[in-house]
Amino acid sequence: VTLFDHDIFLNIAGGIRIVEPALDLGVVAALLSSFFEKPIDPATVVCGEVGLAGEVRAVGQMEMRLREAGRLGFGTFLMPESASRQLTGKGAQGMQVVPVRTVADLAEQLFRS
Repeated sequence: VTLFDHDIFLNIAGGIRIVEPALDLGVVAALLSSFFEKPIDPATVVCGEVGLAGEVRAVGQMEMRLREAGRLGFGTFLMPESASRQLTGKGAQGMQVVPVRTVADLAEQLFRS
């Protein structure tokens, strides 16, 4: 995905300051959704940090985040591959966990159809 020749404007509701790196992957997912003009399944959660080269990195408390997403009724959780290998299995509880290594992997998983 090449975005260097596009103007990108990002607005976070309420003007709050974002300091949580786990939001990186969600922001990238929103940008990809806009770029490809395809919606993201509303039952999908994405969580992870994104590096400058497009690699998806683990963030802390992934098991707790997974449990909370399941409790809220989400069905699919896209997360860093490195974090998915460390799961104990207690958090998933019926959710589909989809590991991603890069932004390209994320796009493929979000919009494969």
